[in-house]
Amino acid sequence: MTADLTLYTNPQSRGRIARWMLEETGATYESVVLDYGTTMIAPEYRAINPMMKVPAIVHLGQVVTETAAICAYLAEVFPDAELAPLPQEQARYYRWLFFAAGPLEAAITNRALGVTPTTEQQRMAGYGDFDRAVGVIDAAVAEQPYIAGERFTAADVYLGSQLMWFTQFGLVPRTDAIMAYIGRLRDRPAHRRATALDDGKGDEVA
Repeated sequence: MTADLTLYTNPQSRGRIARWMLEETGATYESVVLDYGTTMIAPEYRAINPMMKVPAIVHLGQVVTETAAICAYLAEVFPDAELAPLPQEQARYYRWLFFAAGPLEAAITNRALGVTPTTEQQRMAGYGDFDRAVGVIDAAVAEQPYIAGERFTAADVYLGSQLMWFTQFGLVPRTDAIMAYIGRLRDRPAHRRATALDDGKGDEVA
C-alpha cells in the first residue's frame, strides 16, 4: 500500500532539509533513501524527478521537488504545525526564503567552485558578489530571533539548514549573528529527531 506522503532522500544531500521540515510538521511519512549512482538515476525515480536529484516528496499522488518549494508546500498543507507565515510575517518570509534559495546559494556555490564574477558580470549575477550576499543575510538574522520575525517558520528550516551546512565547511563566515541564529535552531526537537534519523539510517533503502 502506497503511503500518503513519501520522502525520497539521501542523508548526504539537501534531503536533510526536507526531513527536518517533515519532522517539524509532525506528519506521518515514509522515507526512501536513494543511492546516487544507482536508484537515483533509475527509471523509477526519474519518473518522479527527471532531474535525478533529491529531495522529492510525493503527497497524495502529487510530486514536489526543490527544497525551498517542499518547505513552503508542507507549511501550507499542514497548517496545524504553524510553520506558514502570519499576514504580518509574509513579506520577510517570502523575501528571505527565496533569497536563500536563489542569490545566497548561488553566491556560495560559485565561491566553492572558484568562480568570482567581475564587476561587469556582477550586474548579471543575481547575487552581485559573495561578500554582499553574505553580508545581507548576516544583517537579516541579526534583526530578529527568526528570519520572519519573532516566530519560527518554514523559512528558518531552509535558511538555517543552508547556514549550518555552509558554516560547517567554512564556506560562510561564522559571524556572531549567524552562529547565534544557528544555535537557536539546532536545539529544536524536530531538528534533533531529523538529524538522528539521517545519521542513524533506519529508513527503507531502495
